[in-house]
Amino acid sequence: MSTSRSARRVHVRAPGKINVFLEVGELQPDGYHEVASAYQAVSAFEDVWASESDEITVSVTGAVDVAGVPLDDRNLAVRAARLLAAEIGHRGGVHLEIRKGVPVAGGMGGGSADAAAALLACDALWGAGLPPAELHALAARLGADVPFALMGGTAVGTGRGDELSPALARGRFDWVIVTNPHGLSTPAVYRALDEHRERHAVDIGPAAHTPVVDRDVLHAIRAGDAAMLAACARNDLQAPALHLRPDLVPVLEEGEGAGALAGLVSGSGPTVAFLAADAESAIDLQVVLSASGHVARHVHGPVPGARIVD
Repeated sequence: MSTSRSARRVHVRAPGKINVFLEVGELQPDGYHEVASAYQAVSAFEDVWASESDEITVSVTGAVDVAGVPLDDRNLAVRAARLLAAEIGHRGGVHLEIRKGVPVAGGMGGGSADAAAALLACDALWGAGLPPAELHALAARLGADVPFALMGGTAVGTGRGDELSPALARGRFDWVIVTNPHGLSTPAVYRALDEHRERHAVDIGPAAHTPVVDRDVLHAIRAGDAAMLAACARNDLQAPALHLRPDLVPVLEEGEGAGALAGLVSGSGPTVAFLAADAESAIDLQVVLSASGHVARHVHGPVPGARIVD
């Protein structure tokens, strides 16, 4: 995972993700929730270039709206570089040039992919050569989705989502994602979930003490069967996200009415992901949704995690 210290610029590409299944456990005393998620890395990518500098700085461009991306220590890639520098005792800096292809605050882990890419790029640029397990441990300190952006492919995440087990996946799954210019706060969606459960306690029962991924989901992924996956895909954050953003409801209805096998709010939203039967069906769906005025994009998965690009 390392290159010579003489390297002056390192380019890393990391994928966004779709939670094809997400079960959220009860609220813990520390204010967090345990989750069980089936992650799939998809072909919406973040590109990060790391070059030597006296300080740790970042610039951001992209094919998506980047107006809300911070350029200070709130940026997860900057935090990743600082964390690695402290870990290895590196006293120099780095300039991180980020080109975003994953929707910002869209529930697809774009910021986490930036952090994973920054860890890998700085490790190479600074000649640290940390083993994958140590990079994974650092990634977990930055956020629950960062380790998966390093791993990629398909995986089951438990705990807070960062305890990962690779999942056997065959074939290819085709998705159409519909982005939204107005982001959703992940903490706000989790709060809305807790409130939703309180309001409907009689109807929906208590949250799982130890959430698990539905076996049918794992069977569908293993078989590469999109129709089977569509029948069991689920996201516990969808109801609270739709409560906060009711404008997403007609988007889901439109995509499913236009031939999608299933529609899901991706993670905490507001990106909506539609599972298609195959690549041709996904392209047809993208055309229909684009013609209706939506920003729709065809992606596929699973794809590899963060990788150095020659």
